Amino acid sequence: MSRETSWIEKNPDVCGGDACIRDTRHTVYGLVEWRKLGLTDERFLEHHPDLSRADLQAAWEYYESHREEIDQAIQADAEA
Repeated sequence: MSRETSWIEKNPDVCGGDACIRDTRHTVYGLVEWRKLGLTDERFLEHHPDLSRADLQAAWEYYESHREEIDQAIQADAEA
């Protein structure tokens, strides 16, 4: 099973079906948005102990392979 399958989930009943870190309500687009604002992985981990380095790496890899999806989610969130 790939990391994307095991770490990233899309469930219509969680965060509107947006891609999330497994078993959390942390959206990939939210993490990417914070990263673009300058937050480091260390800062994420300090403030979100429910996340691991592997979770963050999975989010960054998901973004790289699904950039259009995540950028659209960031844009939709900004417009809301």
